[in-house]
Amino acid sequence: MRASWRNLPPKRYDVGWEPGLAVPAADGSPLLTDHYFPRAEGDFPTLLVRSPYGRGLPWSPMNGILFAEQGFHVVLQSCRGTGGSGGRFHLWRNEAADGQATVSWLREQPWFNGTLGTIGPSYLGYVQWALALEPPPELKAMVIQAGLHDPHALFHTGGALRLENALAVGVGMTYQHQGTAALLKATLRLQRRLRKISTARPLRGAHVSALGEVPWLDDVMTHPDADDPYWDGAILGEPAERLRVPTALVTGWHDGLADQTFEQYARLRQAGCETSLLVGPWTHTSAFQQGWPEVFAESLAWLRAHLCADPSGVRPTTVRVHVGGEGAWRDLDDWPQAPDTAAWFPGAHGTLTRQVPAESTAPASFRYDPDDPTPSVGGPLLSRGAGSRDNTSLEAREDVLTFTTPPLTEPVEAFGPVSARLRISTDTGHADVFARLCDVDTDNRSRNVCDGLVRLRTDGQDPAQAIVPMGATAHHFAAGHRIRLQISGGAHPRFARSPGTGEAAVDATGHRPAHLTLHAGSALALPRSGRTHSHDTPASDSPPREWRSDTEE
Repeated sequence: MRASWRNLPPKRYDVGWEPGLAVPAADGSPLLTDHYFPRAEGDFPTLLVRSPYGRGLPWSPMNGILFAEQGFHVVLQSCRGTGGSGGRFHLWRNEAADGQATVSWLREQPWFNGTLGTIGPSYLGYVQWALALEPPPELKAMVIQAGLHDPHALFHTGGALRLENALAVGVGMTYQHQGTAALLKATLRLQRRLRKISTARPLRGAHVSALGEVPWLDDVMTHPDADDPYWDGAILGEPAERLRVPTALVTGWHDGLADQTFEQYARLRQAGCETSLLVGPWTHTSAFQQGWPEVFAESLAWLRAHLCADPSGVRPTTVRVHVGGEGAWRDLDDWPQAPDTAAWFPGAHGTLTRQVPAESTAPASFRYDPDDPTPSVGGPLLSRGAGSRDNTSLEAREDVLTFTTPPLTEPVEAFGPVSARLRISTDTGHADVFARLCDVDTDNRSRNVCDGLVRLRTDGQDPAQAIVPMGATAHHFAAGHRIRLQISGGAHPRFARSPGTGEAAVDATGHRPAHLTLHAGSALALPRSGRTHSHDTPASDSPPREWRSDTEE
């Protein structure tokens, strides 16, 4: 791992290991815990890492050994019902109480010096937010990497089911704590059967052939409404609104949880909590592969600053982002939450311009067939297909509209949340609308930058207005490149396909193709550059409040 993760800092201490400690959970169930520690005299702060994915690879080297080498006690614990721990695992229902019980246990350990930090990605970030509901006085710092706080948003967006995310989480939660071999076999089995599962009618229960019975997966797929009592107590955005524990956030532009990171950053800043934000050119997993040296260095610097009173490694600016299309890191004083925006308008013959097209412009239309759904290509996912991909073959399909600028005469930069206001009519009254921002290079390769999807209901032939949040970006469109808005009726199997009948996607047995028409008055909103309050460093290897045209500005 040291050979593959280059530029890691040299170790400071040899590491000792106490495996299989039984820590009592809130109800007394034994939570199996491994303790890593520096083999040296002296007081060292403690890092708590709670995981439902086991305590072996990659958690043992990434969180156990590497941080213990740098002078931390590391307590790596399997959540209840996983990795040999007692009790029954219930997604996000026991983490707050079990985290508090673990801190109570820590207070009784002779090596615990009363200074505690937490760290971890994905669900390991969720357990940190759960502990932050009532932060213990010993908690002095948190590092949430590609983290989760809103389980509903993990599985649903804009009224649609994030099908591929649901299946990926189902595999990870069910098999990863059983070991690498079990996880690999289950992952390969899902890949072989993905098409059959994702096109099943009904979709409910189709995953059993690959994953076996996973009751909670059925539950999350069949509760699309965030206000449903099923989600009560599961969504943990609130702790960030009053938190005083210094919190570092890490994500990637193509991480399936990036939107949740930006939401929590905004809440922390509003609350006046000390925070930092690092956004790399990563997916949910590549941040801990190719990106790990950068993520580890940032995380280590934050923990040393707040647990060891050593701020020497902390960067001077609050935000550091990797700029797509430029290959450089840019340091910012803040991340734009509601930046100034520029409107770009789709027009006749697939054009995209800053000028408002004439109202008489002929509308564009396409047919979406759920029996031949528009495929997903890259984007912010949890699975290996995530990232920026060549969209050329996708855009050649008849069910995909594209609107493209002429070659840019000067660079255009977009820093912040991107969205589209689309005026759409359908002949069925029910459809999904997927919008994607792409960068088209001088060789005519179209690569996705960010995107989003909403479920739409229309009345007759009158167009309905849909605001499509498309995520956030920091992207440099170079001179000679072109900006492209891509519109389609879905991205399958990333999202469960719209049946076109108004039925829930998980229960639908019948399908009806839909004709979608894009009307004048639609626009793409790009946030303006953040260069004015930043500086560049070379790379080492919500909808806007206003829609304005040039004349309105």
